[in-house]
Amino acid sequence: MKLNLAQKLIKEHLVSGEMDPGTEIGLKIDQTLCQDATGTMVMLELEAMGVDQAKTEASAQYVDHNLIQDDHRNPDDHLFLRSAAKRFGLYFSRPGNGVSHPVQMQKLAKPGKTLLGSDSHTCANGCMGMLAMGAGGIDVAMAIAGEPFYVKMPQIWGVKVTGELPDWVSAKDVILEMLRRHDVKGGVGKILEFYGPGLKNLTAMDRHVIANMGAELGATATVFPSDNEIKRFLKTQDREEDWVELTADNGAEYDLHDEIDLSSLEPLIAKPSSPGNVVPVSELAGESIYQSYIGSSANPGYRDFAIAAEIVKGKSIAQGLSFDINPSSRQILTQLVDNGHIASLLSSGARLHQAGCNGCIGMGQAPASGRNSLRTTPRNFPGRSGTKEDSVFLCSPETAAASALTGVITDPRTLEMDYPDIKEPKVDFEKEEGMLEEPIPESEGINAELDKGPNIKSIPKLAPIENNFEVPILLKMGDNISTDEILAGGSRVLPYRSNLQRISTFTFEIVDDTYYERAMKQKDDGGHAVVAGFNYGQGSSREHAALAPRHLGLKVVLVKDFARIHLQNLINFGVLPLTFVNEDDLDKLESGDILQFENVRDNLPNSNEFEVGIKDKDEKIKVKHSLTDRHLDIILAGGIINWIKNKQESGV
Repeated sequence: MKLNLAQKLIKEHLVSGEMDPGTEIGLKIDQTLCQDATGTMVMLELEAMGVDQAKTEASAQYVDHNLIQDDHRNPDDHLFLRSAAKRFGLYFSRPGNGVSHPVQMQKLAKPGKTLLGSDSHTCANGCMGMLAMGAGGIDVAMAIAGEPFYVKMPQIWGVKVTGELPDWVSAKDVILEMLRRHDVKGGVGKILEFYGPGLKNLTAMDRHVIANMGAELGATATVFPSDNEIKRFLKTQDREEDWVELTADNGAEYDLHDEIDLSSLEPLIAKPSSPGNVVPVSELAGESIYQSYIGSSANPGYRDFAIAAEIVKGKSIAQGLSFDINPSSRQILTQLVDNGHIASLLSSGARLHQAGCNGCIGMGQAPASGRNSLRTTPRNFPGRSGTKEDSVFLCSPETAAASALTGVITDPRTLEMDYPDIKEPKVDFEKEEGMLEEPIPESEGINAELDKGPNIKSIPKLAPIENNFEVPILLKMGDNISTDEILAGGSRVLPYRSNLQRISTFTFEIVDDTYYERAMKQKDDGGHAVVAGFNYGQGSSREHAALAPRHLGLKVVLVKDFARIHLQNLINFGVLPLTFVNEDDLDKLESGDILQFENVRDNLPNSNEFEVGIKDKDEKIKVKHSLTDRHLDIILAGGIINWIKNKQESGV
């Protein structure tokens, strides 16, 4: 049988199940990554599970999100994460070393391997011929402990690439074109596999940009072949020995098909407040902006910053505009300094920030209220920038730099200059010494103490779901509710990521700022439910978006459908995820209605469909679930932590 590349990667790592789309499979995980906003909980989960050392080939803990140290919480957690990396045998990337995804690509990514990360943009490393997927933190903790990762076998969506990008059009416009065509649900339940003659015109970092924002399509993963370009990239990192050639078989089939002619593309931009709200830049030309922001894992390459520097070189940015430069890694920042590009940016009036996620996650660089922000980041969900009433547009570095000069959204093709020719320089490895700390020997790690600051709190015990219960609906929401709306990021919230009790106070504040108070009143009186439309839980993999509402008494989420990672996070923490049999039944429900559940512990294993009553309305609606037997065991145990403890106590 002729296999495409995604099928080859899955087959090589398959430990359970069959490669039939929609059925559950278990995959061996070779590498993991955690970032600090999610990693603190992962390390606490490893401690709770009694893990001695990582069982993976390589696991890394990065500090890239929570870099602002305006009190003790973030630096305390940095020390905790470093001690945990020693304790469990992980690589540790220090604050300022850069964003996890490009650093993983530079230092650890290997073609042919699987990578699971507690960050939804882990899929970026699919650019390296890897099967790279985002997941909730506890799934990553399980992988570190040597357990398989379970996921429903996706359909493989083949995207044939032809042609060559025109001047002033770059990789960001490729993935924005995919979002223009298919919107934020287009990739749900699918792996995107790019192939074709046009790939020879896309660098490894170009592919990173495209793979990164596969998450915005809702895709399980994005896969590129490991070809001579990946060999070239690994050689620049002094890791050529890690290269193996990996491509689809000639004549391989795909479940779905699409084609992109690179030469036909134009500069594109996503309007507020969704990555799928894409139009040509020319349609918005002339609209004023307050901020132009270049950086993040969605545009992390040397050329992304260098081309912006060349565009503004010898010029001044518009008056009153904030031109924010967020380097993606220390390696790239050093290269930009050595080649004069940082000087060009600063001379133009740019503001230089440390290497990290920064404003992408709302950790600084928040835009002014009522003003437009132009960003090369992957997401523009409401409030993600750190400003509640934000207006964020997503674009390429070319568009961002051109617009910085004019102070309005500008099609970069209208600039009166030649398109810059960027040459990638060599890496000076002496300047990177010690920034990625290697795991210490297992004999030393077992004795390493965890350095816990006062903000780090243990995970409270979670009670299993009852057989019969009634819960009021505290929130009724629409489509595409993101994890940023369920539990915001940013400098106000993320410092409490290791303190569940405190971080839960921010839950759903963007949707309804009375939710926390109402949930607390209901918590000891049986809990509550929320209902919503399509694509509930899109976006970030942060498990706090499931764990915080669970801590506040959330028992049931009833929606039209779920985003993949958030669905698994709800299951992992014992929240019952249900969907409507008849989607129009959402219209019958209102906030305050009381849902009646009977014989739940019997109904769930015996049928995928059952009825739920609406108290005082003398009406019932049909609901369904797609839980596997393993999922059911976890739900009925009250979450995966209880499930693991039960297995340990029973000796299974």
